Amino acid sequence: MINKTLFQGIVILVLFFGMFFGLSRIDFVSLFEIEERTASAESNIGDLIWDQIQDTEDIILNDSIVKTLDELILPICKANNIERDSLKVHIIDKDEVNAFALPNNHLVVYTGLIEDCKKQEALQGVLGHEIAHIQNNHVMKKLSKEIGLSVILSAATGGKGGEILKEILNTLSSTAYDRTLEKEADMESVKYLLEADINPEPMADFMYELAQAHDMPNSLEWISTHPDSEARAKYILDYLKGKKYKKTQTLTQKEWEDYKVLIRNNKE
Repeated sequence: MINKTLFQGIVILVLFFGMFFGLSRIDFVSLFEIEERTASAESNIGDLIWDQIQDTEDIILNDSIVKTLDELILPICKANNIERDSLKVHIIDKDEVNAFALPNNHLVVYTGLIEDCKKQEALQGVLGHEIAHIQNNHVMKKLSKEIGLSVILSAATGGKGGEILKEILNTLSSTAYDRTLEKEADMESVKYLLEADINPEPMADFMYELAQAHDMPNSLEWISTHPDSEARAKYILDYLKGKKYKKTQTLTQKEWEDYKVLIRNNKE
């Protein structure tokens, strides 16, 4: 009995000193510096890319258009304790069916996406998906994996910034996240909508419709960057089976239709 207790004591001491030695070898100062530099880089890159977009794209500043999109976002944020003011939402007058997140909480929405959504809940589902990418730090995870942290830090501090910024923008606006992150964003969006009493089914229907629209390859940018959309629509609907939830609408049907007319008229 004494020998067993002594042996256990020795094992505990060995484990303790082993962990202490291992932790002592970690350069925590350097780790914290990297985290601080990464956070700073995210802020700088997001704003630099947005400045670049503003120089080349037609940004919609019409109060009615901007405020109505905000009305669709607010219930998602409110129901899920997301600080609305932390999101920098921008609308671009472009026919592509697309929306994407940039570093530093920028969320870019194309008018083509708004016009293509038959139901407001479908648009809210796509917005929730992009918000989930932001909330779960998917944007920087994707960039670190595909471009490299050192390159990102270089771009943020001015090293070959212009070309790298273009590459980053192209990566975020026209290439998919990996399947794990996409599914995480999908399911997070569904949960956002359920918490806000918004019906997630139109989000799945929208994915399915776009996946079937093979005759419109040039306009379906969002779906081309989100492969296996039919399968994704299916797992969303499977998740909803048997669940009871409210199906409130943020806008009246007339307000939703008027909103899309307003966007079309803004092009003229």
